[in-house]
Amino acid sequence: MLVIVAPGQGSQAPGFLAPWLELPGLPERLERLSEVAQSDLVAHGTTSDAPTIKDTAVAQPLIVGAGLVALSALFGVDRAAAPDRGDDAGRADGRAASPVGATAGHSVGEITAAAFAGVLTEDEAVAFVRERGRGMAQASAVAPTGMSAVVGGDPEEVLAVLDSLGLTPANLNGAGQVVAAGTLEQLSALDGAPPARARVVPLQVAGAFHTRHMDPAVDRLARHVLDLAAQDPAVPLVSNADGTVVDDGEEVLRRLVRQVSNPVRWDLTMDTFLAMGVTGLIEIPPAGTLVGLAKRALRGVETLALKTPDDLDQARRMIQEHGGPQDAGPDAPPHPGQPEHQHPQEDTP
Repeated sequence: MLVIVAPGQGSQAPGFLAPWLELPGLPERLERLSEVAQSDLVAHGTTSDAPTIKDTAVAQPLIVGAGLVALSALFGVDRAAAPDRGDDAGRADGRAASPVGATAGHSVGEITAAAFAGVLTEDEAVAFVRERGRGMAQASAVAPTGMSAVVGGDPEEVLAVLDSLGLTPANLNGAGQVVAAGTLEQLSALDGAPPARARVVPLQVAGAFHTRHMDPAVDRLARHVLDLAAQDPAVPLVSNADGTVVDDGEEVLRRLVRQVSNPVRWDLTMDTFLAMGVTGLIEIPPAGTLVGLAKRALRGVETLALKTPDDLDQARRMIQEHGGPQDAGPDAPPHPGQPEHQHPQEDTP
C-alpha cells in the first residue's frame, strides 16, 4: 500500500522550487495559486532568502502551493480550479490517483493532503492556508515564541523536562523526536539544560505553533470555514491529531481548524500507516523531514523524498509497485468511542 505525505513548516529552503518550475505548465499553475495566496509563490520558491521564507505568512502558502504543483507533475492531471462546485475539476484528488492507499500531512501539510484527497479544491486550500498563515503570524507577534526539536533521550524524561520548563510537546513525531514549543526564554532554558542523552535543535519557525499561543488564529479560521462546503475524502485521510482515518469532509475541516492550537501526533499517524499495511511512502516537496522519520519508525517500508523532478521516475515506479485500490483496512483506528470499522465524526473540542 502506498501513502502520500506532505511536510510542515520548517521544511522549506531557499530555491527549493526552482527545478520544478522548469517543467511545462508549472510556473503558470503556481502563478495562479499566487493570486489566491496574495503572495508571490514563484519568487518565494526560487529567489527569496531564508529569513523571508521563514515568515509564517510566507512559508505556509509556499509549502502548500509547492505540494500542489508537485502532485500535478507526479500524476499528470489538470488540477485547474473550477469556477463552480458542479464538477471535480478543481480538486487535486485521489479520483485521479486511485493507486494511493492513504494520505496525511504534518501540521500545515495536512491542508495539502486534504486537497489531494478532494476535501478542498486547490483554490480553497490555498485560501485556507493564506488565512492560517496570517492568523498564526499575528498570534506569534504577541510574544517572542518558537519551537525546538528534542532528539533522543528517554521519552518520559523528555516530557517531564518540558513540563518543568512550562513548554508544550507540540509535535510528538515518533522515532525519538519531540518538538517543544513556548517562549524563547523557555526554549533557551531547554537548550542550556537538555534532557539526558538528548540534543536540542532550534527550528526555522517563527512561533509556538500547536499551542495555546495560537488561539487567536483558531478563531480566525473558524470564521473562514463557515463559507466552505467540504467534500468527503476520495482517498483515506489519516488525521495528524490522533492517527484516525477521517472519512467525513466537514470533520476534516474541523480538525484543520483545531490542529493550529493542538499537538501534532505524527507518531500515531505512522502507527496507522503500519496498521493499514503500508509498503511505500512518498513525501512531496519540500521533502525530506517525514522520510527521515519514516526510515526510523517504518522499518521495511520503501520511502522516497520527492525533492526535484529528477525523482519523478522513481516515484512513478513506486506507484506501480506499491499502489492499488485500497480501503482503510480492518486495523485502521476508528474514531474514539465508536464501533470498530467505522469513522464517524468526533465532536471533542
